[in-house]
Amino acid sequence: MTSAPDGECLYAIGDIHGRRDLLERLIEEIESDSASLPEGTRVTLVFLGDYIDRGLQSRDVIEFFLGDRLDRFNTVFLMGNHEEAFLKFLEDASFGSQWVRFGGGETLYSYGFQPPNTRGSLGSHDAMAAARDAWTTLWTGFREKLPEAHLDFYRSLKPYYTAGDYMFVHAGLRPEKAMQDQTIRDMLWIRDEFLDDTRQFSHLIVHGHTPAEGIYRDNRRIGLDTGAFLSGKLSAARFFGKDISFLTT
Repeated sequence: MTSAPDGECLYAIGDIHGRRDLLERLIEEIESDSASLPEGTRVTLVFLGDYIDRGLQSRDVIEFFLGDRLDRFNTVFLMGNHEEAFLKFLEDASFGSQWVRFGGGETLYSYGFQPPNTRGSLGSHDAMAAARDAWTTLWTGFREKLPEAHLDFYRSLKPYYTAGDYMFVHAGLRPEKAMQDQTIRDMLWIRDEFLDDTRQFSHLIVHGHTPAEGIYRDNRRIGLDTGAFLSGKLSAARFFGKDISFLTT
């Protein structure tokens, strides 16, 4: 049987994807739930990554994190593959056309930028050059306008977090590898090799990344990505003592 650290209650929050409205509702539920904990209990919120993309409130989610609403909690922010893509775009303007295909356009809109329409750029050399120029112009303006506090936040994200018998990670782990041999890429991107395996790890793995209709739980992993940006369901798991329970908007 797994347990949380003594005197600490952990809440793990699944993929938000630009839905600040759902995030605020879930935090209200956590505030209400945690009010019933024994006095002196340390309350830690672990966010599992994918705060941005797909939802048009992406910037607003980061603003919420940087505000004072979460000051009463200990907070841990993990990196998701979408935050990794965001940082990659900041380093390479040409990555923008790939990033928008899996939700980056909504993040750009949330920061006040419209992605270039480059669908016709697969034709002539001139069209391709124009598309590159358009992305370079947007990239330059975006980097200038991005608040420094936001950049610091994205760069501060952790690949994983452990507490008690639980390990929190965005996507999962490679089953055949020891912890010291795991790669950050797998932690952010792995799917079937992790999900379909039956081998247990040293910790119960708590993750997001792969959306499902509901929370998934077995004896080796808990999946908390319930597709918030489409389903309206943002989910969290609560770990206190040996108990595990769930909250969903």
